[in-house]
Amino acid sequence: MNYFDAHTHTNFVAYDDDRDAVIARATEAGVGMNVVGTQLDTSRSAVALAEANEGVWATIGLHPVHTSKSFHDSKELGPSFAEASAGKEGFTSRGEIFNSAAYEVLAKHPKVIAIGECGLDYYRLDPHTKKIQQEVFIQQIELANILGKPLMLHIRNGADASANAYIDALDLLKSHAKVFGDVHFFAGDWDIAKRFLDIGFTLSFTGVVTFTHDYDEVVKNVPVDMILAETDAPYITPVPYRGRRNEPSYVTEIVRAIAEIRGEDHEVVRAQLLMNTKRVFGL
Repeated sequence: MNYFDAHTHTNFVAYDDDRDAVIARATEAGVGMNVVGTQLDTSRSAVALAEANEGVWATIGLHPVHTSKSFHDSKELGPSFAEASAGKEGFTSRGEIFNSAAYEVLAKHPKVIAIGECGLDYYRLDPHTKKIQQEVFIQQIELANILGKPLMLHIRNGADASANAYIDALDLLKSHAKVFGDVHFFAGDWDIAKRFLDIGFTLSFTGVVTFTHDYDEVVKNVPVDMILAETDAPYITPVPYRGRRNEPSYVTEIVRAIAEIRGEDHEVVRAQLLMNTKRVFGL
């Protein structure tokens, strides 16, 4: 294992036709992976994949958008009733009450390395769901505390500047967390980055860094021992594979981009990011 995709979703419906081939390509490229659940069923499938494949681990948890009515993502869940009947995407009731006991059973599997992806998503926020998201986030922080496993955080701000999910998440972590973890798909500025680094959380970067300079300042300034690389596959495909479905083997391009942005030797950065992964997830 020379690379590690810290956050991927090969458990999603998007891979139903060729999942084994996708995992085989990652293995051939020397890429290990962390398959991340978003609710109870995808968390179970993540554990099943980890159990069946060497070089594959799992993270289990409830994504904030699935704590209430949420946008239906066909890459994650398959066609919705609305899509099947009307040929278009739509909202679907996908609210899940967090079952701590069920997740705790899953989390005790030896290949489960983190709790998540959990956190706050204010992108399509209905005012009444904000409290629900925060309560479920606290429950998952507490589960991570009990089990001594790191957190895999999903944090996304709303369109309104007042809906700052990063600030709210920091407050909840400072009040409740006794463990560290990773901020998946970090999209904040350097000021926000420093606040997470100050409480011991690593930041992971996706294929976005291969085609935009929006996060160059953060990538350059984060200590190299606090960076992880991820694909968030099937989303955010990096250059030179834009236009294709993303997959874990492409994490090699993200590591290359991180090294180039920092102006550092690729091999040194590759080795350090792999070491970081092993430290954060206890591999």
